[in-house]
Amino acid sequence: MVVDMSKFKTEEDFQKTISACHTTHNVPDFGNIKDEVKWIWKEQYEHAFPDQENPYMEEKVKGMPFIVLCNHCENPACVRVCPTQATFKRKADGIVMMDMHRCIGCRFCMAACPYGARSFNYRDPRPFIKNENKEYPTRTKGVVEKCTFCTERLAVGKLPACVEAAPQGGLIFGDLSDKNSEVRKIVETRYTIRRKPELGTGPSVYYLIGGMEHA
Repeated sequence: MVVDMSKFKTEEDFQKTISACHTTHNVPDFGNIKDEVKWIWKEQYEHAFPDQENPYMEEKVKGMPFIVLCNHCENPACVRVCPTQATFKRKADGIVMMDMHRCIGCRFCMAACPYGARSFNYRDPRPFIKNENKEYPTRTKGVVEKCTFCTERLAVGKLPACVEAAPQGGLIFGDLSDKNSEVRKIVETRYTIRRKPELGTGPSVYYLIGGMEHA
């Protein structure tokens, strides 16, 4: 996925994108940070890219919020530590999945993930789902969940919900191994950054830098 933050100009742009994901996947809203479950969220630059700041960077960039989500890494640390293979990497497309039925709630994957992309259900999430989507399963107390790049939508030829809801061109999804794909062309021809690439996880979400503005 390529994220072009110059397209996110208003708070509504962020909220529509986040809401589309969370509504589609029955992500509960507990109303507090302690119990928060999130698949895609807003993060400040200094927290999203802690090792890519310099003293001469424009203040408006430092203060900008960024859309962040699971990076679906090439070498995911979460997969290595899971004792039950509840989290695994799909061979066909590299998407890092989460099988909630196999999850035993040990939270090793949460400790291993350097991006904070996983959430744990400390409480029964079902009473906190505002408008349940009957086409997607709900979860139970004691399991971890995260973004899956909407594999259920990809299976029927649709784009991820966040991509459809984001401002035009804000989120671009595709196959990086396909030389003719839009994401591949952008990554090859534009300057992009990734979150914490120095850790060797190989994050598959790229951020376009340059001409960024935020109202």
